[in-house]
Amino acid sequence: MNFIAKWIILSISIFLVSKTRLLHIDGGINAVLAALFLSLINIVVRPILVFLTLPLTVITFGIFLLFINGLMLMLVSWLVPGVVVGGWLNATLTSLIITVIASLLNGIFRR
Repeated sequence: MNFIAKWIILSISIFLVSKTRLLHIDGGINAVLAALFLSLINIVVRPILVFLTLPLTVITFGIFLLFINGLMLMLVSWLVPGVVVGGWLNATLTSLIITVIASLLNGIFRR
């Protein structure tokens, strides 16, 4: 899939999760901006953090990657006005739900 298709799927995933109490978004355009920033942060910042925390990730058998994903979502919340995540636990759980929804949508639209 190309970047635009993945961006649209991530936008839909973020918008769906915003209907829960874990993530608050002030409108559809902020969901699109959040998806754009999350994609860019996952391309640039996440690999650096994964590399720097590799020993901790190995010790925890990869579970620490969930917290890195939550940190990326908190960074998006800080960068995009109108996107609010309420703490580490909410960010980690929200990133996990976004990942599951995006994976399901990727599987549906890939066919």
